[in-house]
Amino acid sequence: MKSIWNNIDKPEFNPLDCDIKTDVLIIGGGMCGVLCAYMLKEAGVDCTLVEADKILHGVTNNTTAKITLQHGLIYDKITKKYGAEKAQLYYKSQKTAMEKLKSLSMETDCDFEETGNVVYSLDDREAIEREVRALEKIGCKAEFLQKTELPFNIAGAVKIGEQGKFHPLKFAYAITDGLNIYENTKIVELKPHEAITNHGKISAKKIIVATHFPFLNKHGGYFLKMYQHRSYVIALENVPDIKNMYVDESKEGLSFRTHHGLLLLGGGSHRTGGKGGNWAELEKVAKNYYPKAKEIERWATQDCMTLDSIPYIGQYSKSTPDLYVATGFNKWGMTSSMVSAMLLSDMICGKKSEYQELYSPSRSIIHPQLAINMFESVKGLITPTTPRCPHLGCALKYNKAEHSWDCPCHGSRFDESGKLLNNPATDDKN
Repeated sequence: MKSIWNNIDKPEFNPLDCDIKTDVLIIGGGMCGVLCAYMLKEAGVDCTLVEADKILHGVTNNTTAKITLQHGLIYDKITKKYGAEKAQLYYKSQKTAMEKLKSLSMETDCDFEETGNVVYSLDDREAIEREVRALEKIGCKAEFLQKTELPFNIAGAVKIGEQGKFHPLKFAYAITDGLNIYENTKIVELKPHEAITNHGKISAKKIIVATHFPFLNKHGGYFLKMYQHRSYVIALENVPDIKNMYVDESKEGLSFRTHHGLLLLGGGSHRTGGKGGNWAELEKVAKNYYPKAKEIERWATQDCMTLDSIPYIGQYSKSTPDLYVATGFNKWGMTSSMVSAMLLSDMICGKKSEYQELYSPSRSIIHPQLAINMFESVKGLITPTTPRCPHLGCALKYNKAEHSWDCPCHGSRFDESGKLLNNPATDDKN
C-alpha cells in the first residue's frame, strides 16, 4: 500500500552527527516544514530542518495534493462563528498561499495543472447556497452548479475556478535545493532554545514544531484542541476523465481528482481509532459507478482536525515566546502549509501579520467539538483493555483494514509489531 507519488527518485540527506547552532530550528520534514525552511531561506534567515525519518515520507506522501482555497463549506462556517471580516481574512490568506504555490509550481517540473474545484452536497442544497452567498460577500467569484461530471445526482455544488493540482513530492523535493536538512535525526528532548537529538545538540534562537500533531503536551493543550481523522484513497485507471476536482461537503463523503489518466477516489473516512468504510467503501463506489475500472494503487492518510476548522499557526503557547507551531490543517494541507510558512516567516522576522489573530493557537477553545474530544479521551483512558498508547495511556483499537493499532483519543498509530506509524506518540508501543 503506497501512494502513486512514490514513482520518483528521492534525494537523501545525512543525519546530524555533531552539535550545531542555527537561528531557527524546524522540527518535521513534511510539506509544511520544507516550505517553512524555503520561505525563511528566501528571507535570509539561517535555519535548519530535522526529520526523525525521511522528509516527505509521512502525511505529505499520502495527500491528494489539491491546491485550493476552497476547504469544504468553510466560508459560511467562519462567517457564522466569527463574522464576514474573519472569513475574508481566511480567504485572503489562503488565496495568497495558493497563488504562491501555483507560481512556484510553474517554476518546477511537478505536473502542475490549473483546474476548477467543486464542493458538492448530496442532500443539502441550502448549505451550498449559503456558501455561495458567503463567498460572494467576501469578494470571491463562485458558481452554483446543479449538475457535475460525477456519475451521480447532487442537490447542489459550488465551484471556484483557477485552482490547481500537482505532484507533491516532485514539487517539495525541487525546493529543498540549498536547504539545511538532516534526516534520521530524532528530537529526544526539547528545551528553551535547545533540542537534544539522537546524534547531537542543536542550539536555536527560535524553534518551529511542524510535526503534523504537536508532540509537547505540557504547552498549548493540543491533545484536547484536536483529533485525527483517517481517509482512504484508491487510484483507478480506465475511467472517464474529469476536468475539475471534487469533494463532498460531508467529512465522510467522497473526493475526486485525476492525475495522468488515473482517478484518485478518496473517502471511507472516520475518526482515527473509530469505524468507517475505508477501502471497502471505495471498492463499492468504484464497482457501482466505474465497473470497467482497474485499481492501480491504494493508500490512506491522516489529518489533524481543529475545534473550529481553522488551523493553529503561530506561537506554540502564550508561555513559550520563541516556540512556534503549525498544525490542524483539517484535510487542506497544501495551501495551509504555505500559509504557515508565510505567517511564521513574518513572525520570526519581526513583521506583524494581519493573519496572526485568525490562526492564533491561543484563541478561544469554547466550541462543541471540545466536549467531544474530552469525552473520547476519558473513554479511552477508562477502557480497561490493552494495549495502551504510550502517548497518554489511552486504550488502542485494532484497525482491521490497515492491520494497525490506532488511538481513538489523539490519533497515534502503530503497526502490529508496535512500531510507531503516526504521532503524537514519540515512541513505539511495548
